[in-house]
Amino acid sequence: MRTTVGIIGAGPAGLLLARLLHRAGIDSVVLESRDRAYVEHRQRAGILEQGTVDVLRAAGAGQRMDREGLRHDGIELRFDRRRHRVDFPGLTGGRSVMVYAQTEVCKDLIALQLEEGGPLLFEAEALAVEGAEGDRPRIPFRHQGREDVLECDYVVGCDGFWGVARKAFPAAVSRAFERSYPYAWLGILADVAPSHDELVYARHDRGFALLSMRSPSISRLYLQVPAETKAEEWSDDEIWAELERRFETDDDWTLERGPITQKSVTPMRSFVHEPMRHGRLFLAGDAAHIVPPTGAKGLNLAVGDVMTFVRALVHERETGSPGLLDAYSATCLRRVWQAERFSYDMTTLLHRAPDATDFDARLQLARLERIASSRAAETDLAEAYTGFPLD
Repeated sequence: MRTTVGIIGAGPAGLLLARLLHRAGIDSVVLESRDRAYVEHRQRAGILEQGTVDVLRAAGAGQRMDREGLRHDGIELRFDRRRHRVDFPGLTGGRSVMVYAQTEVCKDLIALQLEEGGPLLFEAEALAVEGAEGDRPRIPFRHQGREDVLECDYVVGCDGFWGVARKAFPAAVSRAFERSYPYAWLGILADVAPSHDELVYARHDRGFALLSMRSPSISRLYLQVPAETKAEEWSDDEIWAELERRFETDDDWTLERGPITQKSVTPMRSFVHEPMRHGRLFLAGDAAHIVPPTGAKGLNLAVGDVMTFVRALVHERETGSPGLLDAYSATCLRRVWQAERFSYDMTTLLHRAPDATDFDARLQLARLERIASSRAAETDLAEAYTGFPLD
């Protein structure tokens, strides 16, 4: 097989990249190791920054998102039994976010790709990336019981942390930056309407809690737990009781309970691989970077990566200059590190470390007080949450 851009992975990064390339008149082939049902039901968070929403609309993939997604104009911070709302449009010149699950983004993009785009091969396992330093990189892959090779002008690895793309970078040029956190998130899905119309981020002496939602009738909630926690260790009643404690306020707000349909534990880690380009091999999304979920940046960073790549490739085709492609890694990493910084700040602001002292707790409260009392501090949070520029 032969194509211009070989894409490894049909998560949101790979699928959006294929869609944007199709709209730009550039052919591609997507190789995905899992079957379609797995990809379309893989549960991930879904807070879309303003820039991500704009990109999906411009790509013709925003119709169902606009019908079913939930626009949010702010978040609520809870601490010391108090509530403080952060008004996104008022602080950012009109920006907001959209609650729309990553699963649904993938469904929309898969449907468009199969109807209008180039080949999207499910159960096609990329085995390696070869020849990235030359003009014709190759992706050996296994599909339907036989082995084949995809020859490309460029390869973009959107195959996640454990994929083959990053492994093709020589050790001599690779550098990894990472941090593991000593806690995790116990997440639940519950068949109950959300108890608040916006996300609630709660800092409590017992640990962090997050109130989110999937739809007007399905709640998504999280509890900070020790890193080694197993989901089955917590009963439904224990989860609801702990959530109620951590969301407590001095007014008459109450947390509505409902049947829990899913439990899972999400580890907390930060990771960045530098560089994000080697020859004609480019990394995008989780293949290059991971953020703790507190800042809601994972999917949105992937969108920034693929937008940067498509703009650079179109620029080369129109001008003959490889300058933007050469700058791909540096351009992406500027945005990545700002997102890493924000995600780290939000995580350490709201979570209680196992070895935290009373001094640490007072500092957290002082930081939250600063956000609640300073428009400048509040604006910094709102600008970062709604999204760093995609250009």
